[in-house]
Amino acid sequence: MTPVAEKNADRVSRRQVDKFAERRDQLAEAALQTLSELGYARTSLREIAQNSEFSHGVLHYYFSDKVDLITHCVRHYKARCVTRYDGVVATAHTPEELKAGFGRVLVDSLRDEATMHRLWYDLRSQSLFEESFRADVAAIDKSLEDMIWRIVSRYAELAGRTITIAPATMYAVFDGLFQQSLGRHLSGDDTAADSLADNVDQVLALVIPAR
Repeated sequence: MTPVAEKNADRVSRRQVDKFAERRDQLAEAALQTLSELGYARTSLREIAQNSEFSHGVLHYYFSDKVDLITHCVRHYKARCVTRYDGVVATAHTPEELKAGFGRVLVDSLRDEATMHRLWYDLRSQSLFEESFRADVAAIDKSLEDMIWRIVSRYAELAGRTITIAPATMYAVFDGLFQQSLGRHLSGDDTAADSLADNVDQVLALVIPAR
């Protein structure tokens, strides 16, 4: 094969890979609603197909099994979430703006996408029993930890302060607050979202106090 032919073949191969990945993302979007409503244990590829425009055969072509599908769905959704918070970091010019933006995105996400977050915590709990989930869960957790650290470190930078808490600890605090608020929200507590915003303010004030 000539160098030109090899280059063209490589381009075709990359396009095929990109199209395959794009199709997996499209299927993940279609499956998210069913997965978030029913959870991991009560959902099968066949049931997802019955609740979407795609056939069971199509899902099985792009995903080897339910584990492959659900981990891809959650990674796809969480990656989208991360971009929202990175937008807050990029546009805030004062500590107050960042804190307000962070709290707003958290509250909106809790109210509007509670079942999606429930799916994530379901998957994370399942990883304690299912080894096949653990690598993906660890990768998602790390991306969320990095996201929280970008927010907190930028807040400290804008406030002219130094952070003395480790990234993993900071993530554990905010993740715990969010999961607790999610449970309250799903149980019908109308004050859960506002309480979450207040708790975020309190944590930031404790970790990075004003001068």
